[in-house]
Amino acid sequence: MRQIVLLQCSECKRKNYATMKNKRNTQGKLQLKKYCKFDRRHTEHKETKA
Repeated sequence: MRQIVLLQCSECKRKNYATMKNKRNTQGKLQLKKYCKFDRRHTEHKETKA
């Protein structure tokens, strides 16, 4: 049930991180605050398809 997803920065729109999520427990899209090396600050990263 675990699926690989990519996290895309909401500011620069680059895909910076790859992570796994359990589709059964997490129905919606992931939204995490992660560090963006291109913006050099913490920004909201949203799930995109791999």
